[in-house]
This record gives sequence, C-alpha cells and structure tokens, in this order.
Amino acid sequence: MGTATVYVPRDAAALAVDADLVACSIAAQAGAAGLPVRILRNGSRGLLWLETLVEVQTPAGRIAYGPVQPQDVHSLFEAGLLHGGAHPLRLGRVEDIAEFKRQQRLSFARCGLGEPLAPVPWNGLKAALAMAPEAIVQQVLDSGLRGRGGAAFPAGIKWRTVAQAQADRKYVVCNADEGDSGTFADRMLMEGDPFLLIEGMAIAAVAVGASKGFIYIRSEYPHAIRTFQDALNAARAAGVLGDSMLGSGIAFDIEVRVGGGSYVCGEETAMLESLEGKRGIVRAKPPLPAVRGLFGRPTVINNVLTFAAVPTILEQGAAFYRDFGAGRSRGTLPFQLAGNVRRGGLFELPFGLTLRELVFDLGGGTASGRPVKAIQVGGPLGAYVPEAQWDLPLDYDAYSAQGLVLGHGGVVVHDDSADMAQLARFAMEFCAAESCGKCTPCRIGSTRGVEVIDRIVLNHNRPQQVRLLRDLCDTMLAGSLCAMGGMTPYPVLSALDHYPQDFGLLGDDEQAA
Repeated sequence: MGTATVYVPRDAAALAVDADLVACSIAAQAGAAGLPVRILRNGSRGLLWLETLVEVQTPAGRIAYGPVQPQDVHSLFEAGLLHGGAHPLRLGRVEDIAEFKRQQRLSFARCGLGEPLAPVPWNGLKAALAMAPEAIVQQVLDSGLRGRGGAAFPAGIKWRTVAQAQADRKYVVCNADEGDSGTFADRMLMEGDPFLLIEGMAIAAVAVGASKGFIYIRSEYPHAIRTFQDALNAARAAGVLGDSMLGSGIAFDIEVRVGGGSYVCGEETAMLESLEGKRGIVRAKPPLPAVRGLFGRPTVINNVLTFAAVPTILEQGAAFYRDFGAGRSRGTLPFQLAGNVRRGGLFELPFGLTLRELVFDLGGGTASGRPVKAIQVGGPLGAYVPEAQWDLPLDYDAYSAQGLVLGHGGVVVHDDSADMAQLARFAMEFCAAESCGKCTPCRIGSTRGVEVIDRIVLNHNRPQQVRLLRDLCDTMLAGSLCAMGGMTPYPVLSALDHYPQDFGLLGDDEQAA
C-alpha cells in the first residue's frame, strides 16, 4: 500500500483531550507495523463532542473516527484504520454526520479540511483588488452583513464612514478578544483557517484606504496567537501582505497585539486604549472610532467573524451571501453551543432557526439527561431565555424586540439543577471584577448588586430588596458608559423574572413587593 494520510486536529479543544498523544500513538503503531503514514494536523470540524476526531483518507473519501483516545489507537489499527475499517468509533464521512450535514458553512468552509497554513487562492482579495474601493464597500453594504461582535451594526456603513474620512493614515483593527463564556468561534477560525481572517482584513484595507492593521488577541489563546503569527509570516512571504499586496502597489500589513486579560477590552474603545499602550478603559462616544479611532485616526473595527465573512461576499457576490438568513439578519452565524449539552460544538447556520432546534435537534438536549431549565444566549451579559421563548427565530431583530441579544452567537445550556439566583449573583460579581471602573453605575452598581441578591436569597426584608435590585438594574442599564454595566442587568432581570422561585419568591410575593 502507499502512504496513508491521517488527519488529527491541532485545535485547542482537541489538544485538551490528548490529541497530541493520539497523533503520537498513531505514528508509533504505524511505525511498529511498518506502515507508511503521513499525519496532518488540521483545524477543528467543530464537532467538539467527537474530539479527538481522527480522519483517514481512503479511496471512498475521508473516513472519521471519534471520539478517539490514545488507548483506542491499538484497536483501531487492528480493525484496519488506514483502510477505513469497521470499528465502534467509526463515524463514516464527516459530511454525512447529521449535525454537520445540516450546516451551511461559509466562513468555516475550509476549517478542518487541511492544515491551517496550507496555501489558499485569495480569490476574495483578488476580486477586491480589481474593483474600485467604493464598489467594495457597496458589496459589503448590499450583502446585509452586520457586525458579528454583538452590536450587529451594518459593516458596510462603518466601512463607508472610514472610507469617506479625510486623514493622513487609517487603520483596520480586528477585535479577537473573545472573552464571552461559551464562545470559541474566533479561536477556532484563527487556529484552523487564519488566512481567511487575513484576507478579510486586507479587503477592508483596500476598501477604506488603510495601510496598517492590528489584531488584538486575548492572551488566553496561545495556540491561536502562534498560528496567526505564522500565517502572517507566510502571507508576507507570498506577497499578500507588505509593500504591494499581490503586486497591486497597495501597501498593507498586520501586527499582532496580545491583550492582558481584561474582559472590558473586548469593548472597542477600551481595546483602542490598550492598543495605544494605555490602561484599557472605555472612551466616551462620540467621536466614533470610525472618525477618530486608533491614534486619533479613522479606524475600521470589526470582530473576527465579521472580517471572515467578507472574502465570501467578494468572491461570490453580495446577492449570494444575502440569500442566507432571515429578516434584516443576512448570511450565516457560527452558533457556539456549550454548557450542559450532549453535543457541544460550532454549528454555522443561516439566521432564522430557533433555539429549540439548535439545542435539542443539533445539541441533543442536556448532557446530564435532566430537563433544560434555562439557556443563556449572548455571553455572560446575555439574558437567560425561558422555554416560552425557545421558538423565537434566532435573528438580531426578533431577539432585540424581546429584550434579548444574540451577541457573538454563544449559547450556554443549564439543566433543572441550576440555581438561577446564584447565576444572577455571578453576573453582578463578574461585572464588579471586570469593570474598568470609569463609570459609577458599573463600578459601584455591580458591587451593590451582589449584596442585594444575597439579601434577597437570605430573606432579609426581601420585598424591599427586590425593588432595590430592579431600581439598581435600571440605573445600570441607563447610566453605564458601555455594555459591561449596561448589559449586566440582562441575566439578572431575566433570572428574576422567569425563575422567581430560585430567589425565594413564591406566586404573587413579588407583586406584593
């Protein structure tokens, strides 16, 4: 037989469950048997409940096995792993797995197919370089792409503002400070297909006339930092970045900056302060960063998933991208399913499906087998969504109309053993720990919020404390400088409204308050 090709992911989630040991075991078993094997370390397919997901190239296609542990490798070889042999862990082709087959992979189309630094065609950038800058901006506008970082602001409007601004220098900044609990799409993309993000940032630079880019990556992502830095070096060597992008005469380069662990630096103006070497605290707006951003210059700021959507739009056209989605939420969103769920992972799907479909049809319900009690959507500052709202379409406007947020697409599942009062308390405690301290409603309000929730649970004048908690949340919602304090009431109030029994409130107790 010829040399067999075996794919073992190098994604951080796979590494956490001994993917390196699995790769070493495969190499050792093959060597002992005298079988020629080439092991390729690919990105993740997103099916995290099946990690380590091993694939082998056969005449019938790539056959997957999972979840593979190091001790499984011997029996896999006995079953004929390199030929796609039968084994209890054999899954068939990944493309035929129901949870993968249902997806519409645009941004993650290449992720997991091969090595993260394998050459790519740069078709989106080539298309952009053949267009006038204003035509690029128009394509992004026509696609309906909205920022995937949580605010859902139309990306094309932001780009047009920067393009029309007059300045001696402009910047493109990628916010990769993915700090929300239960989210991992940015990390997966940077580790699995970093060239797509580079291409999206480069297209933005051509569109707005920027010559310098920065990517702000959280320090807790060492594998993503290393892979992305290697990708930048490869892009420079290939002539994609540097003095003349793909021979166009347009200069653009990207620099990696590593965050210091501050959650609030995920807010765009605090991130700019950090990039400038200052303490990461929120700036008052206006002026907006698109007018006066990094070092006082016009700056495009988008998150990883926003930039990653752009190459597809330029290559396939705005209409192609706009055909996916629902309402004013166009395209796809990589939903990240985590928490107490059987099949956790990344599912890239068009906007419009429901939370019930995502959690039960794709996620398989809870890992514990107990009933689902609450689902938090939109990160640690997102609301807890009760069952009555699980059939809302997952799109920005439908959620906003109900006082909910989609955020970065993170979905965290809790079963009926969860104590919602303690989860509400954690939201306030988290805000107190992570606040930049610039505004009083966030800095002081969150600290008082922890104390008030404790008094409610302990029944220390409970009716008065419930009124106080609601007043405090109103102050934080209306008076905070940024979403750190302004959204912390979302999980607190949703827990109080939908799960009053966890706070010791029974029936009409709160109405009496």
